Amino acid sequence: MTHRLGPWGLSLLSLLACAGAPAQSATPPSEMAKAAERCESEVAETIRRIRGKAAQEVQFIAGRRVLTPATDDETSVRGEGRYRAGSGDAVPFTYSCAYNSANDSTSGALFRDVPVQRAAAAEKAFEPDLTNISPEACESAAANSLKSKHPRVGRIVFGSDSRRMQPGANGLVQLAGQGAVQRAAGMNATPFAYQCEVNPRTGRVVGIHTSD
Repeated sequence: MTHRLGPWGLSLLSLLACAGAPAQSATPPSEMAKAAERCESEVAETIRRIRGKAAQEVQFIAGRRVLTPATDDETSVRGEGRYRAGSGDAVPFTYSCAYNSANDSTSGALFRDVPVQRAAAAEKAFEPDLTNISPEACESAAANSLKSKHPRVGRIVFGSDSRRMQPGANGLVQLAGQGAVQRAAGMNATPFAYQCEVNPRTGRVVGIHTSD
């Protein structure tokens, strides 16, 4: 059972063995199309589940879709899309997923909102003291929260490329991200989101919320 990634640069996609260098595949085009359709359907459902009614009109950009054979039966699907938020603004996102043709199932469906220019400017202005802030401490708290919800939990992994930081209330800092969890050993991994409230002066995690 794993709940700590280590280096910030390690992506969840690689932990789920879904990534790899593009390669020629003998997979029939019909199977590749099915992989894209099933994965994007699962990603759209994940967006609606996590973002709720705020996420409408989920669309995928076919020209940005990349399908990579991972094993004889498994295909990695990743790409880009957008959905319309409750404010009416279009929110771009990237996504990844794995499709298994042997059992016609998907796993590891994740998405990450891509900050628009305004959000990026605000994020740049936010420069907290990172001396005492540990993403590993936040992820450990998130893992403990998931274990309390699912006593038979299997593997827990975190996507370092989904981490984001923003100012919180009362001088706290919010650390948030996504991951995948096996609610019990042998089950398919399902996506989850987490958010920590951290005291930047002490590095102590004072609040944790997970949704899966």
